[in-house]
Amino acid sequence: MRAEETAALRGLRLFEGIAEPTFTDLVAAGYLQFFPPGVTLIRASDPADFLHVVIEGVVELYAATAGRETTMELVRPVGAFILAAVLSDQVYLQSARTLTRARILMIPAERVRRWMAQDAAFMSAITVELARGYRQAIKALKNQKLRTAAERLANWLIIVAAEQGTPGAVEIDIEKRVLASRLGMTPENLSRAFATLAGHGAQTRGTHIDITDPAALRAFANPDPLIDGPE
Repeated sequence: MRAEETAALRGLRLFEGIAEPTFTDLVAAGYLQFFPPGVTLIRASDPADFLHVVIEGVVELYAATAGRETTMELVRPVGAFILAAVLSDQVYLQSARTLTRARILMIPAERVRRWMAQDAAFMSAITVELARGYRQAIKALKNQKLRTAAERLANWLIIVAAEQGTPGAVEIDIEKRVLASRLGMTPENLSRAFATLAGHGAQTRGTHIDITDPAALRAFANPDPLIDGPE
C-alpha cells in the first residue's frame, strides 16, 4: 500500500491505538486486491475467512431471502466489514459486493483473532468497534420504525450534505435503487419521497439535489441526535 493509505488504515478506530508490531503483522498478512464494480466479495452463510477493509471505492452489504433483497449498509474508505463474524468464527450473515471499482485489503480472520488474544489495546479497540456497531444498528432500527420514507430521506440529505461539505446541494454517487433499499423503501417510494421534499426546500435534478431552503428541510426532517448523531 501507499504510505498515505497505510496512514489512513492506521487511523481506522480498529487499528488506531494498537501496538506497532500488531498493526504491521496484520497488514503484512493481508491481501490487497482491486475489484471491478459488481463483484461479490462474500456471501451470506459462507465461513468468515477474512476481515475486509475498504481502501478505495464503495461496497454494499446486503441480505436476501425468499426472492427479496435489501441493502443493509454502504462501506466507504476507510471502513472494515464484517468484524463480528470474524471474531466469533461464524458464517457471514450478510453478503457484500462492490458498487464501484474498489481496492480491498483482506486480513485473514485467524490472524485477527490471534492478535486480539495477545494485544490488550487491540482487544479494547475491537470491543469499542463492536459497541459502535450495535449502537448504529439501534439507530438504523429507530430511523426505520419512527419515521416516514420522506423523513428518512430528508435526514439522509442533511447528513450527506454535511459529509460532502456542500450544505446547499447533494450529489448522489450510488444508484437510486440502492439508495432506496438502504433507506428501507422501494424505488417508487423514493420518487414519491423526493416529490414530497420539493415542497420542503429540496429540488431534485437527476442525481443532483439542490437544497434551496436548508431551514425548511431541517424543520421537516426534525433531526434527532439519538438517531442521526455520529458515534
